Amino acid sequence: MYSELTDEALTDLLQKNDHLALETLFNRYYKPLCQFCAVYTREYVIAEEIIANLFIRVWDNRQEAVILNIKSYLFISAKNQALNHLQKKKEPVDFIEDIQIDHYSIQDQHNPFQLMSSRESYKGILSIIDTLPPGQRQVLLMSHIDSLDNRQISGILGISVRTVDTTLYKSIKKLRLLLKDFRRPASGN
Repeated sequence: MYSELTDEALTDLLQKNDHLALETLFNRYYKPLCQFCAVYTREYVIAEEIIANLFIRVWDNRQEAVILNIKSYLFISAKNQALNHLQKKKEPVDFIEDIQIDHYSIQDQHNPFQLMSSRESYKGILSIIDTLPPGQRQVLLMSHIDSLDNRQISGILGISVRTVDTTLYKSIKKLRLLLKDFRRPASGN
């Protein structure tokens, strides 16, 4: 019976202390949330822990929180918690960086100066990506780092494919402008 209820109906029941509503939402969204969160954490076990804690917080705050769209709320919260986890851990940049440098050193046999220069450029590009607005950064990373297509991104974020297209276009346009500024001082020396 509960599985047939809409998210809105389940949210209303949740605010009335109905634990079966929480269980139904958990069963409905746990796996997709874990998969989504794992895009950021790169560790499914960590993603599961984050999502379990998210549902505990939803239950604890069920009467104070005003949630209009539970699906969007859960996915945005999962993303934020994953990013918070990464911020505390600060490993993903090093992890990505190590892969890139190993790839370059094996493939191109760069000298140490070229490796350092490549590492600095890579760090610079990552820091520029971090300056993008959160929505643009998220769509850009999901598209180009995680290789998700626009339809998949749309489903995960709960937005239209057209919105994904527009956001991706804006993020790439802004990234190109920022990269021009990033390269300009280097070419002037």
